[in-house]
Amino acid sequence: MGKILSFRDLIAWQKAMDLADAIYDATENFPPRERLGLAYQMRKSAVSIPSNIAEGHRRRTPSYVHFLEIALGSHGELDTQCELATRRKFLSERDVRRLSDLLAEVGRLTHGLLRSVETSAQDQTNP
Repeated sequence: MGKILSFRDLIAWQKAMDLADAIYDATENFPPRERLGLAYQMRKSAVSIPSNIAEGHRRRTPSYVHFLEIALGSHGELDTQCELATRRKFLSERDVRRLSDLLAEVGRLTHGLLRSVETSAQDQTNP
């Protein structure tokens, strides 16, 4: 693996961007009454995940952990919103499969990044 020079080099950020793109695509066909409701909330949560990964990467370790925790909170919100959209039958079966796969992958990657940053912070304080 190459050196991480930018948040754009983080696989967690890249996959979170893929998820945000997929959410925008999936919510395009929501009923008009949901465009300012659930679709808006899903897009907002989806955008928050890579945004917080990027913002955290630009800061020092304690803040980085904080922003990754916010990203994971947004991930939980989006997972719940996708479940509601599925129950309301606003998403196609294809979209449900794709979003479920991306949500799982982004969750794993972001949790892994958080563990890595926490471990690095502990190593710096306990030489």
